Amino acid sequence: MKKYTLAILLLLMNCFLFAQQTVTEDGAATGMRSEGKIYVVVAVVVTILAGLILFLVRLDRKISRLEQKKG
Repeated sequence: MKKYTLAILLLLMNCFLFAQQTVTEDGAATGMRSEGKIYVVVAVVVTILAGLILFLVRLDRKISRLEQKKG
């Protein structure tokens, strides 16, 4: 009985491993990447980050000028 249980368990584990391989191979090229929309997402994120960095640099310069005028 113990041998049969072990054999069934190993067969089930083998099936699960095959299922994982097919999902990862097919899943990598689906969605936004396959349609080319991932580049739009990357461009939007880069634009937002560049805007935030520019805003912080300009704000720091203004604060530095105000501190110099006051002190």
